[in-house]
Amino acid sequence: MARRRDREQVTFPDRDAIVAFIRSSPTAVGKREIARHFGLGIEHRGALKALLRELEETGSVERGPGRRLGPRDALPEVTMLVITDIDADGELLARPVGARADEEGQPRIFVQPERRGTPALVVGTRLLARLSRTSPDEYQARPIRIMEGDAGRVVGVFMTDARLKGGGFAGRIVPTDRRQKIEYRVAMADAGGAEPGELVVGEVLPRSRMGLPQAAVVERLGDMASPRTFSLVAIHTHGIPTEFPAAALEEAEAARPVALGQREDLRDLPLVTIDGADARDFDDAVWAEPAADGGWNAVVAIADVAHYVRPGSALDREARRRGNSVYFPDRVVPMLPEALSNDLCSLRPAEPRACFAVRLRIDADGRLVGHRFVRGLMRSAARLTYDQVQAAADGRPDDVTGPLLEPVIRPLYGAFAALLQARAKRGTLDLDLPERQVILGPDGHIDRVVPRRRYDSHRLIEELMIAANVAAADAASDRQMPCLYRIHDAPDPAKVEALRPVLDSLGLRLARGQVLKPHHFNDIITRVAGTPHAAMVHDLILRSQAQAQYRPENIGHFGLALRRYAHFTSPIRRYADLAVHRALIVALGLGDGGERQETGPLDELGEHLGVTERRAAVAERESVDRYTAAYLSERIGTEVSGRIGGVTRFGLFVTLAETGADGLVPVSTLPTDFYDHDAKSHALVGRRWGRTYRLGEPVKVRIVEADAATGGLVLSLLDPEDRWSPGIAAARGDRPGTGPGRERRPPRGRKSR
Repeated sequence: MARRRDREQVTFPDRDAIVAFIRSSPTAVGKREIARHFGLGIEHRGALKALLRELEETGSVERGPGRRLGPRDALPEVTMLVITDIDADGELLARPVGARADEEGQPRIFVQPERRGTPALVVGTRLLARLSRTSPDEYQARPIRIMEGDAGRVVGVFMTDARLKGGGFAGRIVPTDRRQKIEYRVAMADAGGAEPGELVVGEVLPRSRMGLPQAAVVERLGDMASPRTFSLVAIHTHGIPTEFPAAALEEAEAARPVALGQREDLRDLPLVTIDGADARDFDDAVWAEPAADGGWNAVVAIADVAHYVRPGSALDREARRRGNSVYFPDRVVPMLPEALSNDLCSLRPAEPRACFAVRLRIDADGRLVGHRFVRGLMRSAARLTYDQVQAAADGRPDDVTGPLLEPVIRPLYGAFAALLQARAKRGTLDLDLPERQVILGPDGHIDRVVPRRRYDSHRLIEELMIAANVAAADAASDRQMPCLYRIHDAPDPAKVEALRPVLDSLGLRLARGQVLKPHHFNDIITRVAGTPHAAMVHDLILRSQAQAQYRPENIGHFGLALRRYAHFTSPIRRYADLAVHRALIVALGLGDGGERQETGPLDELGEHLGVTERRAAVAERESVDRYTAAYLSERIGTEVSGRIGGVTRFGLFVTLAETGADGLVPVSTLPTDFYDHDAKSHALVGRRWGRTYRLGEPVKVRIVEADAATGGLVLSLLDPEDRWSPGIAAARGDRPGTGPGRERRPPRGRKSR
């Protein structure tokens, strides 16, 4: 009777309360869960059924499998996903198969780490996953089954094991992917002659019910102790094509230098290439001179790849499949065969080369006020490096740059100064993105790993390339020619709102009530410069930005503050640039080798090139990680400085100051406490002692482990005493002497979240 009276006193929920409950539930819910949550009885069944029908008819909620209800546009509980990226914190990101990266309203999907004994997930892997919603625009995905990817192959180090030989096994394969925890036995007949310590590719065999899974060695890649194998790990792990089809090679070998013909003769113009000392291909050359009205005339000449790589040819199909060249410390996996990339399409000094050039007219304020595209024949006056050019500009010319200083280098810096003015006036987003450089000795050993230095000579080339890219986008747009634009959307409002509380806590105010522009973020960066919070704020602003994409629908480039932008300047190494060249050839009537593509095919091409671009970025980063780990393996126990570059549930990622390497401080090694991951503040916070580890903070760490095979670094924190709050201990009544490091360790598995 008491239970019945309690139910009679229950207030029937209104529609807003029910919608709020459905939206807050991590999975779709049925009538029973709703009734149980609000304490409804059988007497409320009719009213609840009618209200749920009304909510469904008005579009407030949607009904899914099993007649269960979820928010409108919610993802199905079981969904096919594709891994798209790995964020700065090491979390795997995914999106539903078939969904476009630039679709508005796409939720963020974080994929849980794989269970021990399952294949590692990499960018491009498809999987069936169970989703649970953690917020209105975020999901957590638990893998159910990997559908395709690297599940059938494993890249690892072959190791002998005396314990296995008695069972007819030659050894085991230890995977090089640090996220793949399982090892594979290799039978005597399947070893393929592999030697201990060799890097191998194994084919995973059907698994028996007992013991470790098995694999057969199908390829031997070399001694893992040799640094030159580190790039091979990334190449084979991510399936980067290295061999060209015979037909593509034949086409490249049959190519010949071009005659002047109808081309514009640029051979007397002292165009120079300016690249890094380790550059392997030269696809752009530059020249400038002062104009009579105080502005500048400049020429940016690009290798005419479209002349050699025709639409639909074997070369074209393979270049499209690869999408881009991939650069490693010891090698390049080129988009085009070397007969083109290192010869006919490389603007080498004193050799006539076909080029696609743009004449730029820049006014005294650095604005692009005119341009004209030509197909020409050029002869590079010199192959210069950034170091050489900067030294010459600073008053230290060498034998090569000395004669070029006044006629070539000084005018280039003059045009650069003007373009820099225009850049500052536009208010572009100025984020410092440091790169690591692995310097190898003549014998291939790792000499050192250092942050890559950046000079004004780098920025000079960047500004001239940006001007040429803008001219290309303008030319295509003005002639209504479908084109593959390089777009960069404004930051996701949800990410901006998540950023505001952190900035507010530091006394930094991001503009409200108006459309955000890059200069709003620059103002924040300027105000925080030189403070202890500068690194954290810089990282958070970087993470709030959208990812640049290739799309036929132009929305502008937020970061560069440009209305139109397209990639034109690197067709040797980016297929997107080749597609833009072809569109311009047709639009401007500049001869053969062009191609008009409509929006649909261009959209598909943009999606594909986005995948190959991300694949290359991950492979390049992992290769540098392995080189860096090998370099640091000789410094185990060394204490170094760094800063917290990532905060996750499972620990802290620390970026080392000297090498730029990222290492993990596992949460289990932090001073004893129960640590909560505060995602909004990007911090780990200890419940008992109040220790707080926040993104961007400087720290001292000791190198504990450096594994060249996986590229993994494990660090331990040298924790200062001021990270814990004695006030918390006093409030809890803890006795003196029972502070950090002295309390009893909590039960295993309850250390952290």
